[in-house]
Amino acid sequence: MLTTVSLLVVTRRLCAGVVTAFLLAMSIATSVAAPLPAPPQLSAKSYLLMDYTSGRVLAEHNSDLRIEPASLTKMMTAYIVIDEVMKGAADLDEPVVISDFAQSMPGSRMFVEEGTVVTVADLLRGLIVQSGNDSSVALAEHFAGSEQGFVDLMNAKAAEMGMNDTRYANSSGLPHPDHYTTARDLSIIARATIADHPNYYPMYSEREYEFNGIKQRNRNTLLWRDGSVDGIKTGHTEAAGYCLVASAVRDDMRLISIITGTASDKTRIAESQRLLNYGYRFFRTEKVYAAGEVISAARVWMGQQEEIELGVAEDLYLTLPRAEFETLQSEIQIAEYIKAPIEIGDEFGRSVLKSDNEVLGEVPLLALQKVEEGGLFLRMKHAILRYFN
Repeated sequence: MLTTVSLLVVTRRLCAGVVTAFLLAMSIATSVAAPLPAPPQLSAKSYLLMDYTSGRVLAEHNSDLRIEPASLTKMMTAYIVIDEVMKGAADLDEPVVISDFAQSMPGSRMFVEEGTVVTVADLLRGLIVQSGNDSSVALAEHFAGSEQGFVDLMNAKAAEMGMNDTRYANSSGLPHPDHYTTARDLSIIARATIADHPNYYPMYSEREYEFNGIKQRNRNTLLWRDGSVDGIKTGHTEAAGYCLVASAVRDDMRLISIITGTASDKTRIAESQRLLNYGYRFFRTEKVYAAGEVISAARVWMGQQEEIELGVAEDLYLTLPRAEFETLQSEIQIAEYIKAPIEIGDEFGRSVLKSDNEVLGEVPLLALQKVEEGGLFLRMKHAILRYFN
């Protein structure tokens, strides 16, 4: 897909290092400025549309505005519980004794009863599908001894993920003055949920769940309206309005949309679909480089072999307006003097990605193999060749 338009030589050896495809995609995304139809004007307090694979933000409005997350909080609650299960610290069949405090939670509930025993698996579905405030507290108490202890875990994980404008005060999303987030931070936890918990994420697509003889439908009615949508979570309080984090897959392209502060459930569903449709209509995501793919080769001096293969450590995906892929090019730059010994991951060049002569970003080219230093005679020979060259 890419065309190599020239081979330039830089006058110094580039420093060693490995940069992940995720960070590369994010840096590239910020520099793309192709002309596009404006995103739809939505009836929402804030919104954000992101490509899941590359991390590029395709549309946003007030995405850093502090908002009340309501039950969108439960994405973090579920993330921590599932993380503990995946690490082997807990089991889905593990029994949880329901406390009076958990049963007393107001708002949406799965209707657990004090003193009864419910499995972690049932409580997770009560949390994700039924959006139970009671199940969120029961899980928090079980995994951390108290809801406040679990909240400490939530805030630590948010900080670790880079959710810098998020603060949790409870595990359920009930209103609290010190409980807030942003659309941008919600995209981080949504993306992490899909990426880190692929075997558990399908819970978010379950349309209904029955517990204690009470069957409740998933509040994300976009699951019925749009077959490409497979999650993830709704939220609503009087102050927060109607909110929805949704994800869809069409033609192997996954998008994540965040809508906050709409006036009704009908509005949040309609606006989410408009935002997703905009992304799919005007953008495309493609793999630019595969991990381990040989992108270029370079001369090696003082080594047991005379050539080194260069590539990237991880898959690199790029999200662009559809027409922009037709003019995408790569300009390869290689260090002038590459000297052994060489370790895998050492950086010796870069691929400069361009479209219509506009630089979209730079991708470091790394050594894909190790090269040992040559013997004394070989090093003397190469020193002489270098001198006369």
